[in-house]
Amino acid sequence: MLPCREEILAFTNQLVNMKSVVNTPGEAVIAQSLFTSLSSSPYFSQNPSYITIEQTLNDDQKRYNVLAFVKGTRGTSSRTVILMGHIDTVGIDDFNQLKEQACFPEELMEALKNEQMSDSAKEHLHSGNWLFGRGVLDMKSGVASHLYLLNYYAEHPEKLDGNIVFLAECDEEDSSHGILSALKTLIRWKKEHGFDYVAAINADFVSPRYEGDENRYIYKGTVGKLLPSFFITGAETHVGSAFEGLDPNFLAAELTKQINYNPELCNEAFGETTVPPVSLKQTDLKPSYTVQTALSAYVYYNFFIHSWSPKDVLEKLKEHAFTAFSNALTSFEERYKQYCVMSWEPYLQHPWKPRVFTYEEMEQNLIVEHGERFSAHMKVFKEQLVTNKELDSRMFAARVVEEAWKWMKDQSPAMILFYSSLYSPRIELTGKTPDERNLIEALDRAVEEIQPAYPYPIVTRNFFPYISDMSFVALSDEEEGIQAVSANNPSWGAKHYINFQDIREINVPVINIGPYGLDAHKKLERMEMTYSLEIVPNLTNLVIQKLIGARS
Repeated sequence: MLPCREEILAFTNQLVNMKSVVNTPGEAVIAQSLFTSLSSSPYFSQNPSYITIEQTLNDDQKRYNVLAFVKGTRGTSSRTVILMGHIDTVGIDDFNQLKEQACFPEELMEALKNEQMSDSAKEHLHSGNWLFGRGVLDMKSGVASHLYLLNYYAEHPEKLDGNIVFLAECDEEDSSHGILSALKTLIRWKKEHGFDYVAAINADFVSPRYEGDENRYIYKGTVGKLLPSFFITGAETHVGSAFEGLDPNFLAAELTKQINYNPELCNEAFGETTVPPVSLKQTDLKPSYTVQTALSAYVYYNFFIHSWSPKDVLEKLKEHAFTAFSNALTSFEERYKQYCVMSWEPYLQHPWKPRVFTYEEMEQNLIVEHGERFSAHMKVFKEQLVTNKELDSRMFAARVVEEAWKWMKDQSPAMILFYSSLYSPRIELTGKTPDERNLIEALDRAVEEIQPAYPYPIVTRNFFPYISDMSFVALSDEEEGIQAVSANNPSWGAKHYINFQDIREINVPVINIGPYGLDAHKKLERMEMTYSLEIVPNLTNLVIQKLIGARS
């Protein structure tokens, strides 16, 4: 076992002390500090071309990745392991009056002694084996573990028959500009140095899966994440004549009832099941108060996948949207008839029918109807809209759909289904290639060797259950599935774009060995130090040894 606890704890504190909230200048500050520190070490002073700091591409923010590598001298193997982790964090507003201490663990832990918290959190606070603070768990202690191993092999390159690449990426907590930009560097190094990427090891946090769960999890592959969205139109009316129109919010509510927490939309694969979809936004698009019902509403949902493709998800959600639309119209008619009986007013049949289109279907119909005039208009509209920096990709996409809808000849109520944000691809690690089989075997053997040194079970599972940058180093989707993303994202090519070919060119099997703790993204974020500072780096090191012939 490498005696690494105190050194990794010091690295963790140094990284945590630098507030690096995503989409703030702190991301650039921490990257520059890390680059400066690494560059001053003897190995990188002698090999300055082995380390780089690079600004992200096509990004509204000014921020950087730090990449470095160590070439082993024990042999001439080109086999290369990527150690990856993100250096940004979520915000600190949830700390309230303790915001000034949020990034200083010792000060924060002292201040927290006066705060109310659960008995278990209080026990952790006073135990001496848990560290509290923003980023200690997600995931600066993981980056610190990789930083230790990079420095260790920089001091002992003779123990490597192969190479180690260290990647500290920014913007994991929002739009993954960091990893998507870093792919370019990894591809360049692959060509320049002949690197054969055989594995990537991420170090994002792991947590209990349920109350009382004492397992420490290692994940092979990762969940995929989509943001299916609906632009919903109704039939506008004065509120004094409510049943003469159809409120799009009524349709949106029924849609959310149909989709939210629906087990039919959980995706099972290899004995593991995703959590069901849940809404992340539901609003109408009225700019201000009027006594007329809204023209349109906008909703979107988090959607995790294990084996379904983005195309599969569109097909399933289109069916569920049709069901919700039908249920809403049925309910509307029942209530209207009841009202007519109560008010002695005549019942008039409405002409509305359930209508659900994907964005791709609507766009193709409009191109057929209007030709180049429509396409040219939308191109100019997107170019003008993209200058509005206040619009994120989600709202940008909604505005594009709203504009396209104006060209529809049939303006009766409808739901338009599309994707409005980044697709984080799912990754299956099943042993289908030699590199996958080697990584799985190396991991299994490493766990077997380390387990006797730690009292809690170390358990491997197939899908990392949270969104992470692991999604962007390999691709399990076929081209048809990826095509469904680009064809149904209205912001594609204007506000949002991913070069999936870059991912295919790297296409390295990936696992997650990360720090263990609780309450990531919350005020009481904390990590267990024994596992995170001792077991994690030694597990990672054993996997490296077994993959590229390293020796301690």
